[in-house]
Amino acid sequence: MTTPRFIATVSLAAIVGGGGYWAGKSDVVSVVGAYLGASHMAAEAEPRPEGTGAVIYYSHPDGLAEYSAEPKNTNDGRPFVAVRESEDVSFGEKGVVLPAADEASASTERKILYYRNPMGLPDTSKVPKKDSMGMDYLPVYDGEVGESSTVRVSLGKLQRTGVKTALAETTTVSRKIRVPGTVTLDERMVSIISMRADAFVEDVADVTTGDRIKRGENLFHFYSKEIATAGAEYATEMRNGGKPGPDSGSALRLKNLGVPTATITSIANERKVPQSISYTSPRDGVVLERMAVSGMMAEAGDILFRIADVSKVWVIADVPEYELSAVRKGAVVSVNVRNLPGKVFTGKVDLIYPEVQMQTRTTKVRIELPNRDGQLMSNMYAEVEIEAGAGNPVVAVPNSSVIDTGDRQIVFLDKGEGKFEPVDVALGVRGEDMTEIIKGIASGDRIVVSANFLLDAESNLNAALSALTPSEVKP
Repeated sequence: MTTPRFIATVSLAAIVGGGGYWAGKSDVVSVVGAYLGASHMAAEAEPRPEGTGAVIYYSHPDGLAEYSAEPKNTNDGRPFVAVRESEDVSFGEKGVVLPAADEASASTERKILYYRNPMGLPDTSKVPKKDSMGMDYLPVYDGEVGESSTVRVSLGKLQRTGVKTALAETTTVSRKIRVPGTVTLDERMVSIISMRADAFVEDVADVTTGDRIKRGENLFHFYSKEIATAGAEYATEMRNGGKPGPDSGSALRLKNLGVPTATITSIANERKVPQSISYTSPRDGVVLERMAVSGMMAEAGDILFRIADVSKVWVIADVPEYELSAVRKGAVVSVNVRNLPGKVFTGKVDLIYPEVQMQTRTTKVRIELPNRDGQLMSNMYAEVEIEAGAGNPVVAVPNSSVIDTGDRQIVFLDKGEGKFEPVDVALGVRGEDMTEIIKGIASGDRIVVSANFLLDAESNLNAALSALTPSEVKP
């Protein structure tokens, strides 16, 4: 190495060494680093607006989930940051957000009393905190404690949970009671043919059990000594100038013996008694029973024919005892029979029998049905649907709006602005779609018809929290 290069190298080393010694002596590196760091932080940090209102709690300076109701320092000696009323968090629908400037005044109007456990546990806090699952505690504002059962739901949450409302209205409540029944004959339309005097039966008509006959159609001829004697007396009266008439003298006696009116008129006109008298059918119908035989001796009271008019029949339905209060006379009834699928017969409740069967705990209800075509036959099995319910208009709500706990029945009343209040109601008749309200709700009240079980759970939670002692509720 040449002498000049050696001298230059030694000089440079001396300068660098001296400069390093001076920098270390003067702590230039820390000063420069602090300056650069401060400049960088100043470039990134944004000015924080000054909060207004009283200090409500203190938060960790590093933004950790650690709070204090009193002034406090961290482990490294730094003080907690004071949080004023305008800076308090607001639990909105999209998470935790800082209040805007126009919300600061609203936050001052609604004072937060404490924070409650989001899962409904009896655990509260004066400051915001999270539970073991990381869920934020919910704020309880001043004025919410007094109405413990009232539920407040935000508009966004109302849409998400599907809460729907409707108006209580005055209408008729009806439903269908489905019970079994049996087709029977109308007792008022059954006739028994019998003699009122001893007689001999002759020339029985060619009709048998099950045949249909018409009114006035001949059934048989008969001869009766007693009737012949009364007829002879009537004919003598007519020959002696008596006045014919069904209610005079011997004519009335013939009528009481069961002689047809046409035969009495014939004796009055011809002045003689026929050898045998014709007995005709008193009504249209079906022959249910034939006991008459040609040549037989029939005593007074013996049944010779039994005829029923089937143009109208009854259906006897067995209604359970607990359903009787909903059945009323005149109610519309639909009847189906198995041998006529798809065909519906419509009638009305004619009578509710005043007796409950001991074995079945049912009551017989009589339904009257037209049967002009004769399709309904006696002893047929029938499926009966009775329109039951309140005949007059009553205050009613949809069935889905009623919460029945067994001990009480509740309907949630919409008070507006997301507030819902449970109301105890007394129920009447429960129909297919509507339920009668006897007490608790008036016509025109807006009530909840969907998602009311969610509101009921929230209401029970509020009531449970309000039932706790003050030391348990307010930390």
